[in-house]
Amino acid sequence: MMDIAPLGVRLAKTAGFCMGVKRAVDMALDMSRQKRYGRVCSYGPLIHNPQTMELLKAQGITILNDLAPVKGEDVVIIIRAHGIAPAERKKIENMGFEVLDATCPRVAHVQAIIRKHSRNGYDIVIVGDHDHPEVNGLIGYAEGRVMVISGREGVAGLPETGRLCVVAQTTQDVEQYNEIISEIKLKHRDVRAFDTICDSTAKRQQEVCTLAKEMEAMIIVGGKNSANTKRLAELCEKEGADTFQIETALELDDKKMGAYKKIGISAGASTPNWIIDQVMDRVVSTHQTGNLNLRSLLRLWVWLINNDIYAAIGAAALTLAGATLIGARISAPVLLVASLYVYGMHTLNRRINSRISGAPGSPAGDLHSGRDRGCLFFSLAALTTSMVIALFLGSESFLLLLAISLMGVLYHVPIFPAVFRFRSIKDIAGSKNVSMALAWSTVAVVLPGLQQEVISLAAVVVSFTFVTYIVFSRSVISDIWDIQSDRLKGQETMPVVLGIDSVRRLILILSLPVLFLVIGAGLAGLVPGLSFYLAACLFYVWICLRLCDRALNISNFVMEGLLETNYFLAGLVTLMWLYFA
Repeated sequence: MMDIAPLGVRLAKTAGFCMGVKRAVDMALDMSRQKRYGRVCSYGPLIHNPQTMELLKAQGITILNDLAPVKGEDVVIIIRAHGIAPAERKKIENMGFEVLDATCPRVAHVQAIIRKHSRNGYDIVIVGDHDHPEVNGLIGYAEGRVMVISGREGVAGLPETGRLCVVAQTTQDVEQYNEIISEIKLKHRDVRAFDTICDSTAKRQQEVCTLAKEMEAMIIVGGKNSANTKRLAELCEKEGADTFQIETALELDDKKMGAYKKIGISAGASTPNWIIDQVMDRVVSTHQTGNLNLRSLLRLWVWLINNDIYAAIGAAALTLAGATLIGARISAPVLLVASLYVYGMHTLNRRINSRISGAPGSPAGDLHSGRDRGCLFFSLAALTTSMVIALFLGSESFLLLLAISLMGVLYHVPIFPAVFRFRSIKDIAGSKNVSMALAWSTVAVVLPGLQQEVISLAAVVVSFTFVTYIVFSRSVISDIWDIQSDRLKGQETMPVVLGIDSVRRLILILSLPVLFLVIGAGLAGLVPGLSFYLAACLFYVWICLRLCDRALNISNFVMEGLLETNYFLAGLVTLMWLYFA
């Protein structure tokens, strides 16, 4: 669990998509993007999370509870993660539909146990929620007698004779299930009981119980109709913690949460990462208890990151490094232009992306863009101010920023014919990472170079390459971190298209020639000795690559902050070199 000590806020390591949910969502998205069928439909909600289902709907995946209206159409039907009864599947196939089975493998395992033991003469006992889709599907695999019980009180109603096969809905309470099995075995001789509760569910429940004992309040994030989310909330209440079950961060009462010194956060198996990130961000940003000084510093850091100010200041630090590397004179106006221009472009692009790919509850409609309607004004004001300052620096500087801005506009405009798969540059995987890196490098290296009468082309190439790689790697690692939400939004980023492992290798491979170029240029005297020390920024990229793993349970704002800190590292190294040189 990640503990933000100054605030006493902990995020459970097991929070978020389980294997079965991730698999079902990925299968649905892959099928939708293949364009092999006229329509892609889920037979009932694919998973129990309304925000995710809204995004799937935006990607062309329709939820159907009745197949009659689409009979005869070119449709592929996706079996939901909870599974369905064999008779239902046969009915779908007999209607002529192609079937894509996204049933969770753990649920399929329970189905197989029921089918086998039912055929061997066992009466089937399912411990679960009577009206849950998974249970309804499991019932269909029992060819003989089947009984569903939800608690210990149901044991008394089981037949006294016969052989019993006992299984559990995969999201049941482990402790309660074991108690039910023990009671059944006391009253019945021939009992075969199977541990069919998903290990992910068991770990999630165990962790949330441990966390609830240590925390004053627990926030459980997930769909209101999610059985495993409700069970997590029940376990927290059982442990004595004040418990709040919510679907999104907007449901939080900041004043009420501020009264608690220790808050734990966990989430159901169908809750996507971006919603958990938003809740964590909201709690950390508004929590009022803990060490005052550390709390204030952390909240300031979070605020700077979320409002793109941290990145803007980082742009000035990176410009300091880029300008020094080419031997350019450092001036406050150049650093200010870089900072204001990056801030303006970041906030403007965030707002554009929010409008293009936003959906109710989507990562595009996050707290940052939703709560600050003035971000458009501030971004345009920052861009205008940077252009005015650039004009005072010289016509070349002004035209340079104008050219970058026009390229930014062109990035979103459909310029390719309809016959092409890509209508605009932004549709090409990796274009965002490359264009952002080139824009930063132009501002951080070329702009300072224009202020000099004589400049070394070799030094410009080295500095430009270094800055491009630093910004490119930061952008790509961020995409690795956001791959789940990007897939759901339909954005074909490099990690989505190439896979996380391939992109990780690409960043590492690209770092080697950059490292050799920076060190080699320093040894050859093409650039100042600063180049040797800036190699630390490349090693920092490797560290961030190792940390960019959701399993390490780093919160979203911490990951973003760590990535952008590399800009400050470059600036700090430069300042130290200038001081001691």
